[in-house]
Amino acid sequence: MPRLTLALVLLVLLALAATMSYTGVLVVGALADLLGTSRFLAGLLLGGLFARFPSIRQGKLRLIGLLPQGARRPLVLTLLALCLLRFVTAGAGVAAGFTALTASFILAYPWLKKALLARMSAAVMQFAAGRNGAGRIDDNVIEGEFRERKGGGEDRAGRILP
Repeated sequence: MPRLTLALVLLVLLALAATMSYTGVLVVGALADLLGTSRFLAGLLLGGLFARFPSIRQGKLRLIGLLPQGARRPLVLTLLALCLLRFVTAGAGVAAGFTALTASFILAYPWLKKALLARMSAAVMQFAAGRNGAGRIDDNVIEGEFRERKGGGEDRAGRILP
């Protein structure tokens, strides 16, 4: 069963990579048509826009680029939406389908990432705690800590015990 699951996951990742690659080709072609240039020049334009280069400042490795981190996803989604609109108006159903699938994945990626990480960390924590370990919490149990003193204690009346 784990091999079948692994094969299925790899097949889904392969299909997703192929879909996103084909959508990239479609976006570069649509941008080239809109700008009236070659696909090569449109690809260079997008590559330069989204490129990130390593930089060392104050002893820390950082990535710098033309676009700030918060502007990347909205710009990609805007490009995909414009290409989707262009493909729908042109009647290219397959191209529109691939573009819509890629845009929906990019929109759902943050939620999917959180859900998968939470699921994997819960499984790892359950495995680390064991089947009957501290991983399970029962709200009906009151936990307390008791210590026993050896001599010198007091009873309820406040008398010192030997």
